[in-house]
Amino acid sequence: MTAAEYQRFEDAPAGAVPVRGYLHIPETSPKGALVLTHGAGSNCNAPLLLAVARAFCESGLIVFRCDLPFRQLHPHGPPRGNPERDQQGLRRATELVRGTHRCGRIFLGGHSYGGRQATLLAASEPGVADVLLALSYPLHPPKSPQQLRTAHLPQLRTPTLFVHGTRDGFGTLDEMQAALKLIPARTQVLPIESAGHELLTAGNRVQLPQLIVSTFLSFLAQV
Repeated sequence: MTAAEYQRFEDAPAGAVPVRGYLHIPETSPKGALVLTHGAGSNCNAPLLLAVARAFCESGLIVFRCDLPFRQLHPHGPPRGNPERDQQGLRRATELVRGTHRCGRIFLGGHSYGGRQATLLAASEPGVADVLLALSYPLHPPKSPQQLRTAHLPQLRTPTLFVHGTRDGFGTLDEMQAALKLIPARTQVLPIESAGHELLTAGNRVQLPQLIVSTFLSFLAQV
């Protein structure tokens, strides 16, 4: 299997939160594994997730690109008031990847809502992942900077790389830098020039996935 290919994975035992998505397996022995999920209005086949998953796989990581439980229940529409279940889905996904593959360190990340759920899970369960990747963290609703989503950040002790567009309506870079001061773990912000909340633009589709991977690997070397 090449990095451009992937295989479907599904696990839904009775009584457990189901896990569903796609596994990208590198051709060489894996250097680790990344569980990667999507935003509130999307799914695991989002162009950003697919491009980032392929790039991480080419770098030598197993990548599990997964649908959150809310998306498995409803193919369209936003989450419906049960973020704890989505966090349970991420926990099970990391457990399954860790238990199925000898992959060393495990990383957890997501875009927007998915990245926020990863930080919430890690804040309450620090051992769930070694490092987090938050793509377009939704710091506050657009045009509502007073509604900050930062209450859990002082409990986040997992090193986290934040990737943020300079035109993201969910938080400016200055707002992000101020919020990250609440986190006791090592953090870094990778700014993406001229990008909004979706991060991908017509001008960065080729370079962006590689930039995220190279910055993440450099960040790993420091933690």
